[in-house]
Amino acid sequence: MVSPYVVVYAVKNRFNDIRLGITAGKKIGKAVARNRAKRVITAAFRQALPQIPTGYDYVIVARSRILTVKSTVVAESLLKLFKSADLKDNSK
Repeated sequence: MVSPYVVVYAVKNRFNDIRLGITAGKKIGKAVARNRAKRVITAAFRQALPQIPTGYDYVIVARSRILTVKSTVVAESLLKLFKSADLKDNSK
């Protein structure tokens, strides 16, 4: 799943829980920029968490445009990605 700000990989897991991994490569910038990108992704994921399907492992890769936006914009982008991916919630 791709947006201008992040790339999301989702793999079904054996648990009824959500696991998250966040990466920001050196193309994002130096350490300060990479850490800011990871903080923005973490905040956006927390905002979107109630609507994110459970039972999956998510890896979110930061893209360089994430440095120009706030976490609310990224959260909206994440929700659109999860709706378009049509992932099934395994909490039932």
